[in-house]
Amino acid sequence: MNHRRSTIHQLVTGAWLLCMLTPAAQAQTFPSKPIRIVVGFPPGGPADYTARVIADKLPALLGGNVIVENRVGANATIGADYVAKSPPDGHTMFLTTCGAMAISPHIGAKLPYDPVRDFAPIAQVVTAYSTLVVHPSLPVKNAKEFVALARARKGQITMASTGIGSIPHLAQELLKASAKIDLVHVPYKGAGPVITDAIGGKISSLVLDVTPLLPHIKSGKLRAIGIAGDKRVPLLPDVATMEEQGFKNVEAPNWYAIFAPAKTPRAIVERLNGAVRKAIAMPDVRERLVSTGADPVLSTPEQLAELLNRDLAKWGKLIRDNNITE
Repeated sequence: MNHRRSTIHQLVTGAWLLCMLTPAAQAQTFPSKPIRIVVGFPPGGPADYTARVIADKLPALLGGNVIVENRVGANATIGADYVAKSPPDGHTMFLTTCGAMAISPHIGAKLPYDPVRDFAPIAQVVTAYSTLVVHPSLPVKNAKEFVALARARKGQITMASTGIGSIPHLAQELLKASAKIDLVHVPYKGAGPVITDAIGGKISSLVLDVTPLLPHIKSGKLRAIGIAGDKRVPLLPDVATMEEQGFKNVEAPNWYAIFAPAKTPRAIVERLNGAVRKAIAMPDVRERLVSTGADPVLSTPEQLAELLNRDLAKWGKLIRDNNITE
């Protein structure tokens, strides 16, 4: 009997030690197969470009192949759900935006994932500042003049967005509240159509990430009149922030960040974070990201978790206060 008890005890102890050692063992053998960075947006867009710039450097830093995979649909919900249900072994990551993680949970149908419960934060990679632009025919040179015109033409100035509940839409709501003006919201499906109609003069104004707007601002087809962020954009140094122009709380920066499935071992999270930070710190990577108007960020997993929770609260309140629904 004692021998049997001893044998059982040894088996239980061995199993317990094996479980305890598994995460460390996984980290030592990681990666054991190609790593996929899932992007929930189409190829060629800013999120896809950011993922590929970073992915180019990761094989040398992690010692394995890294592939960018586009799983498009429902404002990145399809990609998010896929990653949330993937094995938590570090071989599947999700590069996504603020909208997919901090805004979508508050709008429309219930998501098949929870942005906090189902993901392990790895690192924020860039901040993309939003910019207020107008068609050159609009007789305004800055945000103050734009607000004055909106007051004079109450209910006549159109402002487009990339969709209901998008960062551009919420930035518009922040501006309306801060400046106490009335704007006609015109929701589109995606940045491409809205930029085309803005250039064509079919809409008066819009707020959007700097990246897709930059070439049209440089060419004079659109006029930038205010930055919806806490600092100016280096590529648009003469465009003042909304706060500099007297309008507080009009900050709507978009951010891109990398997540892994929840329960990914801490050792692997730290290794991925270290590799991503090293990649972003490389001069050529920073140059390529900055050239699009993005602001590269070196963050810890904890800082990304804080950012996500803060934006979930911020955008959730704005959405509820304004009864924004799809």
